[in-house]
Amino acid sequence: MEYDLLTLSVAVFGGFIAGIVNTLAGNGSAITLSIMTELMGLPPNLANGTNRVGVMMQSLSSTYSFVQNKKLNIASSKWPIIVSIAGAITGVIVAINVSNEQFQLVFKYLLVLMLVVLLINPKRWLKNPLEVPPINYSIALPLFFLLGFYGGFIQMGMGVVFLIITVLILKYNLIAANALKTAVVASYTLIAVIMFHYSGLIDWKIGITIGVGQAAGGYITAEFASKYPQAQIWAYVLLVVVVVIAILSTFGILEFTL
Repeated sequence: MEYDLLTLSVAVFGGFIAGIVNTLAGNGSAITLSIMTELMGLPPNLANGTNRVGVMMQSLSSTYSFVQNKKLNIASSKWPIIVSIAGAITGVIVAINVSNEQFQLVFKYLLVLMLVVLLINPKRWLKNPLEVPPINYSIALPLFFLLGFYGGFIQMGMGVVFLIITVLILKYNLIAANALKTAVVASYTLIAVIMFHYSGLIDWKIGITIGVGQAAGGYITAEFASKYPQAQIWAYVLLVVVVVIAILSTFGILEFTL
């Protein structure tokens, strides 16, 4: 299918905004999936696979920036990454073979719970503990496996869930949690892209078009988050806004297709 210049421009710009949202908060896939299904006419299962291309490009560019700015140490993050990859492979297998419509029903009520968690005692999100705190692996590794499964199954909302777990349970600060999130997502999405590709569920032209915008948005945002102390406050505010918009959308109050 051929697309006109306006459609392609909207796709790239939408990808750019999604890259910003995904890097500082999460749920940017709500934007890209809407573009793919509503604007570009992809069926849901093809959009789900194609969306991973942009997520991969954006996560790699964000991770590069965080590493360059010394906000992320890949070596110390190897176990979260490895376990998340294992979970993601399981999630992708389920996504390829099972409809996610029932999960969508559960997801909207999960969003309400997320908002409650975000709004109770906001200071928990703005504290500054060690950038890479000691990890209790007996707790952390099962959680990272589940996060990987969630991301492999349906990427949408992964960032929000990841931040809630890493900040509130594993005690990362918000910027360090976002940096780890980009590395984990980049790692398992590489595997997911391969699996979706060999299942015929990726439109590479659309994926790369939107992915260019996502990569640019992700890199610029990671640079901002790494260099400005107030970025943690902006990340928290954006996280709350993203969840509120997602709730309004999934319950049909706001006309924005997830």
